Amino acid sequence: MALTIGIVGLPNAGKSTLFNALTKNDVLAANYPFATIEPNVGVVGVPDERLPQLAEVFESAKVLPATVEFVDIAGIVRGASQGEGLGNKFLAHIRESAAICQVTRVFRDEDVTHVDGEVNPANDISTIQTELIFADLETVEKAIARLEKESRKVKDLVANLEAAKAAKEALESGTPITATDIDRSLLRELSLLTAKPFIYVFNCDADELADDALKDRMRAIVAPAEAIFLDAKFEADLAEMDDDEMAHEMLAEMGITESGLDQLARVGFDTLGLQTYLTAGPKETRAWTIRKGATAPEAAGVIHTDFQKGFIKAEVVSFDDLMSAGSMLKAREAGRVRMEGKDYVMADGDVVEFRFNV
Repeated sequence: MALTIGIVGLPNAGKSTLFNALTKNDVLAANYPFATIEPNVGVVGVPDERLPQLAEVFESAKVLPATVEFVDIAGIVRGASQGEGLGNKFLAHIRESAAICQVTRVFRDEDVTHVDGEVNPANDISTIQTELIFADLETVEKAIARLEKESRKVKDLVANLEAAKAAKEALESGTPITATDIDRSLLRELSLLTAKPFIYVFNCDADELADDALKDRMRAIVAPAEAIFLDAKFEADLAEMDDDEMAHEMLAEMGITESGLDQLARVGFDTLGLQTYLTAGPKETRAWTIRKGATAPEAAGVIHTDFQKGFIKAEVVSFDDLMSAGSMLKAREAGRVRMEGKDYVMADGDVVEFRFNV
């Protein structure tokens, strides 16, 4: 289960700089609109301080973190739905994303032009939302025409048709699907952009990162969605550093306890209701992504469908208990290792070995 996040924003908001930091790729980040012409896709590991500790206990040959796939598309401009710019052309590339990350410019730099002539985060957010609404409206109108024909023969589709009509009404009034009570399962096949969870990244400079009043104003604009504040240039420089200790020192000097990229990965997981469980052995220590509330057989199925079909038991110990004991043998002797059945609901940080028969 890979977490896919589509990155959107106006030109020169810092999308590609953020993407460079996330993937350590040399994606073109130029000071003019539409520097990103083709969608850029990068897969990055989710930072997890538990993995190296677990790998040391099991003397694992390699460590494999959970992953996040980021999709960066061309900057979206006002009027994209009417053919302005290039962004709307590429929205299809993020329709399959599980969430959308909107990068919004807060920093002021006369050398970096703003496509609308002024830095105004609230207006920028409104512009992107409007264009996504227009894109969804086009999708919904096509779906209604199709469903009106299909529902005459397949009565089960009547509910989908009614949901699509309700979505059309909401979108026409400027309301994103996330702000409605429409049953989104009836709209799932349409992959509507405004039905996805949103994460907002505000690209600031050092002074703005220290301005709590400004950050409170930005949070109020996007509430109840999550807001992340970072300096994309700083994050890119941080990502290039080979010395982790020096990187931590740089963060400490700025009074930051967690890098913006770590925040983005963590918030992405929380926004989508995801968590990880861990497996470990001589070959590898690995984090696996599951939804919160997943049962042991469902978690086993993430590794291989045969594990879920033939699930018998799961040998489980919490990461903290295993670290306290020092080894699986000592954890068993201390009674910390449990045998769990099909009804067991996985907890974040469970260290698991599945037993199955196929």
